Order: sequence, then structure tokens, then C-alpha cells
Amino acid sequence: MTENNAARSGTFKVGGDIDIHRLGFGAMRITGPGVWDEPKDRAGALATLKRLPELGVNFIDTADSYGPDTSETLIYEALHPYKGMLIATKGGLVRPGPDNWVPVGRPEYLRQAVALSLRRLKVECIDLWQLHRIDPKVPCDEQFGVIAELQKEGKIRHIGLSEVGVQDIEAAQRFFPVATVQNRYNLINRSSEDVLDYCTKHSIGFIPWFPLAAGELAHPGSALDGAAQRLHATPGQVALAWLLRRSPVMLPIPGTGKVNHLEENVAAASLTLSNEDFRALDEAGRKAA
Repeated sequence: MTENNAARSGTFKVGGDIDIHRLGFGAMRITGPGVWDEPKDRAGALATLKRLPELGVNFIDTADSYGPDTSETLIYEALHPYKGMLIATKGGLVRPGPDNWVPVGRPEYLRQAVALSLRRLKVECIDLWQLHRIDPKVPCDEQFGVIAELQKEGKIRHIGLSEVGVQDIEAAQRFFPVATVQNRYNLINRSSEDVLDYCTKHSIGFIPWFPLAAGELAHPGSALDGAAQRLHATPGQVALAWLLRRSPVMLPIPGTGKVNHLEENVAAASLTLSNEDFRALDEAGRKAA
């Protein structure tokens, strides 16, 4: 193991049977501005992806809507056949244009989304497929029902949900075991605290998106700034270390299209927060929320 390695973040079993290192990679930022089309630096994005296994990152989170299609295509080009890696993807959002996201949960569309992700990633089964959003215009049972069918057909191994509450998770579990939940969560956005606690209790992986937001906590003299100085780290690295300590089911996925930023993020796995720093950050984050 190299000194800078995601293995230092610990491990988690997705669905109870796929071992991953807890510090993963979010592949939204390897696309163009507005999460649209090709990245400005395609070579840099590919180099970033190829660096992942060298740094021990074996969990990648993407979506068919990133680009759209671009992120999955780049992941295939850089990393196929994904030896020892879990490539998780999502479906259920369409993209009319840059920074525009529209939920579509019609069963025929979700079935098509899975089929196209299988084709782009060049796999026979998606190890973790996540419903990007529950479409409020389509009955939940219809959405969950077709996803359960796709799992029985062997096209999906494990299933996750995104931006859901505890009631949504329990409703989905009438159709399939929920392996992961991906909600917005960070030091200063704690609106999913009850969902995280539920996931921790039931050993469901919790994937916090937008994990590095720190806002005022990153200002000089703040609790985050103080911890960063004591650990000779960046505020972002400390924010990631706090997330990793917050729960054993926490699976942060910081994203970037640059190798040096990736290496900086992975270095957070080697940080050890003191009990005092953890409590101070927790309290400061709650006050700032």
C-alpha cells in the first residue's frame, strides 16, 4: 500500500457482499460545464480515472445523466474491465440542457436506462444501480416494481436510492433490499441526519453527495480551519475525514477531473481526527446548518 491510499479509509460491504474502500470517487465532474457534454480537458479526465486504482479507489459513482452518457463512456474507456472495482451508476433523470435535470420514472424509461448503461459500461450486470430520483408523477410502486424485475433478470445486482427519506426506503424495501442511499450531506447540510442514522442501524451504505461544502466553517479562525492547521491538511481533507468518522456506513465520493486534486482528496483517508476536533466540527456544523 502506498502512503496515499484510499484503503486507509476502511472498508464496507455494499449489499453485504461487495467489499469497497469507503472513500470513493464521484464521476460527475469529469464532464463539461453544467455536467454537459465532453470535458474541456478530456486527457486530464481520463488520466484522473486511470489514477484511481493506483490510489486504492475501487468505488466509482456515476450516472447516465452525467453528460449525458459522457461519464459512463469515459469510465469504460479508462478502466474497463474494472478488475476489483465497483462501478455504480444511476438512472431516472433526463437532461434537456446544461444544469437542467428532469425526473422520469416511467417503467419503460427506467428499463431503457438500465439497458443503455449496460451497453455503455460494457457489462452484463450493473453491480449497483441507483434510482437517481423518485419521479413524483409516477406511482412509486411502478418505479420500484420494474427495478425489482431488472434485478431478478440479472441486469442489476444491488439497488440504491437517491434523495429519499426513511419512508421512501421502507416503501422500496417491500420490493427489494436497499443497498445504498445517496443524499446530500456534509458538515453544514445535516437535513438527512435521520436517514443516515437509519442507514447506520441497518447497514445500508450512505453516499453523501456534495461532501466538501463547508461554507463559513472554512474561514480563518474557524473550527475547521483550526483542525486543518493542526493536522497540516486542507479544510476539504478535514471535512472528508469528519464524514468518514461520522458513521461506518459513510461512503464519501468527492469528485474532480484533475489528478492532483484527486490525490489531495484521497489523502484525507490518512487523517485521524481527535475526539475533541470531531465534536467541535460536529457542533460548528450543526450551528451553521
